[in-house]
Amino acid sequence: MFAGIIAGVTWAIATVVLGIALAMSPFVSTEQAVFLAPFVSTFLHDACSAICATVYNGIKGNLGNVWKALKTKSGKWVILAAVIGGPIGMTGYVMAVNYMGASIGAVASAIFPAIGSILAYLFLKEKMKWYQWVFLIFTLLGVYGLSYSPDLQIENFWLGLLGALMCAFGWGIEAVILAKCLKDPEVTDEYALQIRQTTSALFYAAILLPILKGWGFTTSLFVNSGWLLPTIAIAGLFATVSYLFYYKAIAKIGASKAMALNVTYCAWAIVFTVLILRDTSVLNPTTILCAIVVLVCGIFAAADFKEILKKKQ
Repeated sequence: MFAGIIAGVTWAIATVVLGIALAMSPFVSTEQAVFLAPFVSTFLHDACSAICATVYNGIKGNLGNVWKALKTKSGKWVILAAVIGGPIGMTGYVMAVNYMGASIGAVASAIFPAIGSILAYLFLKEKMKWYQWVFLIFTLLGVYGLSYSPDLQIENFWLGLLGALMCAFGWGIEAVILAKCLKDPEVTDEYALQIRQTTSALFYAAILLPILKGWGFTTSLFVNSGWLLPTIAIAGLFATVSYLFYYKAIAKIGASKAMALNVTYCAWAIVFTVLILRDTSVLNPTTILCAIVVLVCGIFAAADFKEILKKKQ
């Protein structure tokens, strides 16, 4: 559970830092830049994360084991999970934000624990107690409260809905596949992390960016972009830490409980928005209440009280 909470905290930091990068001039200078920004930033973010994972595994002397893990059946499933959760899930998230507004995009990213928990129950036989489902529902309602905007403008409902479903199912399916793969002793959470981030970055580089004709814009960022690339690199570093702890949580307590803890990043993001950006405008009775609901209910959704009582006895 501690690993799951740390995953949520560090993902919130990565989100806030990436938000800073997206607001920098290279990403808002032209209409093309605004359109490509989410895709290019995600590619650079995952590429930096893959490099961090490589350095981490290199220092620990695991690179040979990563290659061995990649050639196993479970390793190939991790590649599939990376494509489903990375480019497909993230592209869906971008579609939801573009066509239905930022608030719906945030809700889409938060629905994945519910879908993932159902899939984990069906395919992995992971069981959640009735009170855990109740707490999970309250967690999702809290996330909705954090992201709800009365000024919501929907440009294209059906494309936005398609994006939301791609996002929720993509991230939910990814967690379930990873939970199955991490049961293989040859595929540890550290190996799976490097396979996942490297696959996602390569998919963006070889398929999505060429389709979107975004390589010209991407390469231009390496010249006179100021602090943009270092900022994205910092976000990638925190994302690497987040994924590492998230995968540890999936391996230890299962996909359902790990996802419930991970989604608390929505509440932690409020905290780091105040601490890092000094933006106190996000502090109002609604956001404070919803943040507390998300944090408390997210933790309770992952807690098995019977198991805790047994350990105390």
